[in-house]
Amino acid sequence: MSHISPADKAMFIDEVDIIVIFGDGGDGCVSFRREKFIPKGGPNGGDGGDGGSVFLIVDDQYNTLMHLAGHHHWRAERGQDGMSKDRHGRNGSDVLVRVPSGTIVHDIDHGVVLKDLVASDDMLCVAEGGKGGKGNASFKSATNQTPREFTPGRPGQQRKLHLELKLIADTGLVGKPNAGKSTLLSRLSAARPKVAAYPFTTLHPSLGIVELAGFRRFVMADIPGLIEGAHEGIGLGDEFLRHIERTRLIVHMVDICPLEGDPAADYHAIRRELQEYSPELAGKAEIIVANKMDLTNSGENLRKFREVLGDGVEVVAISAATGEGLQRLGERIWERLNDKKNEQRQE
Repeated sequence: MSHISPADKAMFIDEVDIIVIFGDGGDGCVSFRREKFIPKGGPNGGDGGDGGSVFLIVDDQYNTLMHLAGHHHWRAERGQDGMSKDRHGRNGSDVLVRVPSGTIVHDIDHGVVLKDLVASDDMLCVAEGGKGGKGNASFKSATNQTPREFTPGRPGQQRKLHLELKLIADTGLVGKPNAGKSTLLSRLSAARPKVAAYPFTTLHPSLGIVELAGFRRFVMADIPGLIEGAHEGIGLGDEFLRHIERTRLIVHMVDICPLEGDPAADYHAIRRELQEYSPELAGKAEIIVANKMDLTNSGENLRKFREVLGDGVEVVAISAATGEGLQRLGERIWERLNDKKNEQRQE
């Protein structure tokens, strides 16, 4: 039994649709000077103000799109109409929609990606305000001393957007439910994901910063456990695999003493799911971690597991529960991440 409640599912939202509407431009003004001793004053109608725009901006205080779930319409302010005495209407105020780093912005109607907002303070104008109209003072000429022409402000338009969040982490944890991923993340970092002895303990992605000696650090992401058929929508993990697509290294956790099944079969089952979901994701660099080495028969199971995987395949043995091997694993992850950086530089 997975013990999943609607409230738990609502804790993390990584996709949301919103409608952004930019402000109408203010209308131009028709006005003439009416001053004492000036019987035939000229035109002095001012231009209308521009409508406000809508911007998406990265804000590091957010790591989910949950704050947008109940706010689907974002409307910028209308520009003020022009006024007499050549007074320009005030421009409408802009609207800022704050999103977490890693938000991909899709235009629904046109089926295109507008931008991938990754860096802190990245900004995208998704709806530009309408231009203000011209007042009659703008139409004065030598042949038209008393123009009554003006132009209205451009009307606001709207845009339908789909926002998709892909968390940004250096390394991502994958494995079957109860492989020990959440426990590992809690032991290596300050993250405190839910840990319990039943399937699908992790109901949404978690991020943790792993700090090593010498002021070294990397970001690790944990996603819900995968089961066979995940790429077809079975279980929970398929909903969140997108969150490790950005990672440079996969840490594949294997329960070396499973209650049912076989460690090697579990490993290959997850590898198939990754391949079915995305060959690019399956092709990322990988560290295989044999967990629960504190349990009886773990040594013999590890020997058989390495034998099945074959020579040259590195398996790091740990116990996330007791802490055995965690320092070595952290160092190995750091080495592989930096090897990957060097490879990318050479490319």
